[in-house]
Amino acid sequence: MKKNQISLAFEVKEKRLVLRDAIKEYGISKKALTSIKFDGGKILVNGEEKTVRHMLEIGDVVTIVFPNEKKSEGLIAEQGEFPILFEDDHLLILVKKTGMSTIPSREHPQGTIANYVAGYLEESGLTSTVHIVTRLDKDTSGIICIAKHRHAHHLLSEMQKKRAIFRTYEAIVHGHVKEDQMIIDAPIGRKDGSIIERVISPDGKNAKTTVQVLKRFSVHGENISHVRLELHTGRTHQIRVHMMSIGHPLIGDDLYGGSRLLINRQALHAKELGFIHPFTNEVIQIQAPFPQDMVEILV
Repeated sequence: MKKNQISLAFEVKEKRLVLRDAIKEYGISKKALTSIKFDGGKILVNGEEKTVRHMLEIGDVVTIVFPNEKKSEGLIAEQGEFPILFEDDHLLILVKKTGMSTIPSREHPQGTIANYVAGYLEESGLTSTVHIVTRLDKDTSGIICIAKHRHAHHLLSEMQKKRAIFRTYEAIVHGHVKEDQMIIDAPIGRKDGSIIERVISPDGKNAKTTVQVLKRFSVHGENISHVRLELHTGRTHQIRVHMMSIGHPLIGDDLYGGSRLLINRQALHAKELGFIHPFTNEVIQIQAPFPQDMVEILV
């Protein structure tokens, strides 16, 4: 095994199981299996390399050694600080501050979470690209989950499709939201003539958000609500568009009708992330503390 290659091991519980089927049951994708075969990985049974046609017995230990990954072309590794909430051999969960993009763009190739994570992985001696599992808008603060290798990313992506990853946000919005709890179920599409802005549209993609009011209060004579939001779908700008659609845009969100008198960005924070760890079966439930600009409004 090459230095710092990722490996996974599991014990066979069923009698007379073909290695190929055991690998499939463990969640290894066909793409990953092809990469293992041709790019320097290994499939071992009790420490010996075997083909996928090998017949397993109860108690055999299967070890999957993944090939080293190549860093994404054009991704510049940088040194930068970000608070780490959780880390193991497979996952990195961190806090993104407001004003920082998740991934680089042609106009801004540096200074993003992806740049800093690439630098962190490089410094840790891990040969891997950056696999973003949960993304946030530039001006949204809070939790981001990153997979440290391709297989972890595959499993977490499948979990997202099955809604097995629980994410909640908290926001400060204009006005007093009347109902204590509600569900906004309205399709979202791209606004004509804009590459950024989204709108409620009958031709858009299905979008569903649960809204719970945590507090109603006033600041400088203006009615404001502190709300908790759960996404049932993951559309671009979903929370921002849905809250605007019911007449309660996020404060600071001038793209969707909010005022910047109290805060200079949309007051939206990815507060909580929860799921069952795909490798250890550990319950992961993590919260990110509020950034100072939102705390100053809420106190």
